[in-house]
Amino acid sequence: MGKFEIKKDKAGKFRFNLKAGNGQVILSSQGYSSRSGCENGIDSVRNNSKKDANFERMKAKNGSPYFTLKSTNGQVVGSSEMYSSNSAMENGIASVRKNAPKASVVDNS
Repeated sequence: MGKFEIKKDKAGKFRFNLKAGNGQVILSSQGYSSRSGCENGIDSVRNNSKKDANFERMKAKNGSPYFTLKSTNGQVVGSSEMYSSNSAMENGIASVRKNAPKASVVDNS
């Protein structure tokens, strides 16, 4: 079962990572100024990960595929790592869609 892990970065911002059951990070957030903002971001991932249209498939300058997850207002709520292939990226999207809705939250901040 996946989980969201909340942490505080060196700048004092709250961030979350969505981890798959195997512990691999499959989605990372932006920095939030408050814990409640971070928790709202987690709720947004849970809701917006249900629709494939909310995932934007992209390519980095070096050609590596990655994706972002957008909320209904178009704001990015999470970004993936760089992948070695499009099929690996699609597996990452499938993992977010599977894990996010019921993932537990662990607060390490």
